[in-house]
Amino acid sequence: MFGIGMPELIIILIIILIIFGAGKLPEIGSGIGKGIKNFKKATREPPEELKTPADKEDSDENKS
Repeated sequence: MFGIGMPELIIILIIILIIFGAGKLPEIGSGIGKGIKNFKKATREPPEELKTPADKEDSDENKS
């Protein structure tokens, strides 16, 4: 994992705990989890076709 071992991960987690405090860690974790979930969902779904303003004008003219 990018050459990061267990001692480095522990030091990073301790620094994060000192910076944000124990109360904010669950909120940060849930926010990161939701972000990853939404990213995975977006990569699995087919892209929606986006209309340009010129396409919208053409479709409006065809309705009249």
